[in-house]
Amino acid sequence: MTVGPKTDEITVVVHIVHTVTVAEAILRDLNVEVTGEIMLQVFKETVNLEEIYPELVEEAELILEKCCGHPLAIATVGNFLASQSKTVEEWRKLNEHISAEREANTYNPILAVIIKCYDGLPYHLKSCLLYMSIFRVDQKVSRRRLVRRWSAEGYLKVVQVKSREATTENYFMELISRNMLLPSQFSVRSTTRIDSCQVHDIIRGIAISKSKEENLVFTLDEGSGLNRVDRVCHLAISSKWEGDQGEFETIVDISRIRSLTVFGKWRPFFISQKMRLLQVLELEDTTGLVDRDLEQIGNFLHLRYLSLRGCLNIYHLPNSLGNLRLLQTLDIAGTSIFMLPRSIVKLIQLQHILAGAIKIQDGNDDVETSLEGAPMLMRNRLCVSTFSSVALCVVRCAPHNACCCSHLPASAMHQGVRGVALPRGICKLKALHTLGTVNMAWRKAALEEIRRLLWLRKLRVTGINKRNSQELCSTIADLMCLESLLIESEGKPGLSGCLDELRSPPEDLQSLKLYGNMVTLTRWMYRLQNLVKLKLRSSRILECDTAIQALGDLPNLVILRLWKESFDGDEIRVSFPRYRFRSLVVLELDRAGDLKTVEFEPEATPKLELLQFGGSPKAAKVGLFSGLQHLQRFKEFKLVGAYEPAFVADLQEQLGMNQNLPVLKSY
Repeated sequence: MTVGPKTDEITVVVHIVHTVTVAEAILRDLNVEVTGEIMLQVFKETVNLEEIYPELVEEAELILEKCCGHPLAIATVGNFLASQSKTVEEWRKLNEHISAEREANTYNPILAVIIKCYDGLPYHLKSCLLYMSIFRVDQKVSRRRLVRRWSAEGYLKVVQVKSREATTENYFMELISRNMLLPSQFSVRSTTRIDSCQVHDIIRGIAISKSKEENLVFTLDEGSGLNRVDRVCHLAISSKWEGDQGEFETIVDISRIRSLTVFGKWRPFFISQKMRLLQVLELEDTTGLVDRDLEQIGNFLHLRYLSLRGCLNIYHLPNSLGNLRLLQTLDIAGTSIFMLPRSIVKLIQLQHILAGAIKIQDGNDDVETSLEGAPMLMRNRLCVSTFSSVALCVVRCAPHNACCCSHLPASAMHQGVRGVALPRGICKLKALHTLGTVNMAWRKAALEEIRRLLWLRKLRVTGINKRNSQELCSTIADLMCLESLLIESEGKPGLSGCLDELRSPPEDLQSLKLYGNMVTLTRWMYRLQNLVKLKLRSSRILECDTAIQALGDLPNLVILRLWKESFDGDEIRVSFPRYRFRSLVVLELDRAGDLKTVEFEPEATPKLELLQFGGSPKAAKVGLFSGLQHLQRFKEFKLVGAYEPAFVADLQEQLGMNQNLPVLKSY
């Protein structure tokens, strides 16, 4: 039997991440034959099975027959076999196990195949997969969120922080490669890693069933009975559960809970001092949570992961936070917190501080804020315009159980309400990997302390100006482990002249985001040989051609985002020159300026796959884009907004001339 491509047969396409992306299950005369594509998953190359492994032919045919042509079963079993010995004994053993499972699951033979692949997972991957049953059906779970929770739960037994980060990534990617987790569709924006994942319905069903058997995960949901659940490790509360405190205490033995995840509406009885073993508290986007609900947070001495992301009514963290000496991740992005408590400097194991936001951007940890996104009480100009209005502030804000006075210093300094202020002593947190967004307008001396966080990899700062820019440049130069950097300054002069004194940027910098008026790109940007992602917003660069030429020489630039007023001028003509941008895959032009033309010369951006455009409908005229037919790997033109039919037709005509026939999508 020859294994290779065939025609005139039924083909099922399956996507596999970081391996061959197509698997074919060929059904012919009711006999299933093994194809070259499925063997690519097993042997990592197309092989003639009869010549190289003739003894495996019979077993391979039986395995494929049991998959019944189901894409998930084929992909899962293919990746499972890739980790096994290429011997008759191993493949026969798999056949026998699948047959046994099929007898036990006659109603669903596909389930038997996948259960066997689950059983073949290493123990640590089983734990990570079962953990996914905490999350809702079809929920896209951030990779960072997931691996930080795994780490907090103790699934990763390593000593060095660097090893922990590498291990979590390996666990995640191994589950992806085995098709136990599915990458989310927007992961195209990620270059070497996947930003988020989902769980296939069948695999989620297995995870729920197995986690119940092992008393691992229990979900309070609509229709949950009143039967007592003892010894459960992880409790999830669905937004559809409407029970009262009596039912809650009757159903769950909260003294054994290690993680609590709440979806939807918060109720005060969800947490109790009895939860002495609690390691993970996830309240992301919970509604109704207020400051007083966090008063007992300091009692959870084993807490390693605390997320209040998206809880707008949280304004302050209690000083008892300093009791959480084991805390690794503090996520308060999307809250109304603008000052970290002094006691936070006691948390010497803290690795990630994610803060300073009301409106979340970019789909990851990036956060931006504005008064327009704040609650109504914070948009009251009488309340935030001047120090003399404190009395009026108290009168207006007291009914809301919150106070907007914390915004007065920011308003007085014309810095807005972006970022959090750091207390003195933040330099004691030597384990920090992620810090931001920090408002440097509050306390310039904080930069000197950040400078001593030598293991910092991701930093986000706002409130940068001429008064603190020199200290910022010195700090960045000393953070040699830095991989991701965001610098923001609102208004004018913004960042103009603020970054020129940085002579030696971190060599490993991979992601750079600059928000604010720059006029010209700083020279050190051209030396970022390892830069993968670059985002400019409100940069107002005057010499567009010079900037594009320089950026085009960055050898590893994969994602380029040119957002709101990246360029300034009346006649902005962007030309992507021949032989430049050799690695660029994603290009975003979102209100980048008064663009007149965007041209792609032949052999420019040879790897570009996705182009996203958003701008003024009036300015988007026929001929705005040219050269789209030259893009060798182009797959998708994403059009954000409504535009004139003639403009859309012009784009469609150019895309039709491209050999890849890329699609045009409107949002």
